[in-house]
Amino acid sequence: MEHEKQTYYVSVAHRLIQESPNDSAEFEVLLDEEELSLLQDKLNALTAEDDYTFRRAPVPYKSADHDAAPEQFNKQLSELYVLLYRSGTARTRTMLMESGILSRLGNTDYHHPGYGEHGSPLNK
Repeated sequence: MEHEKQTYYVSVAHRLIQESPNDSAEFEVLLDEEELSLLQDKLNALTAEDDYTFRRAPVPYKSADHDAAPEQFNKQLSELYVLLYRSGTARTRTMLMESGILSRLGNTDYHHPGYGEHGSPLNK
């Protein structure tokens, strides 16, 4: 039995899912109840990671280069955008592909030789 899908409008920037389009909605998606719940969970997880990263940022004694928070945030963000792509309308999919966001999120420079603890003179 297939669940009936409904159109929702999503703003990643505002962490909102709405049933009516508005100026803040970035993406249009088609979701059943289970998918809606999953999307809400992803937005909540992203907000939690964002809050953690924000609280973690001013800690002066630990370099951000050696902190897992940015990688975890990017992982959550990637999972969210993949879900938006999979459930998105044709317009949403086109927007995501043209923006290149999915490929950029999957190709961070955290493991670049000049970024790590041994490759950069600033990370000693």
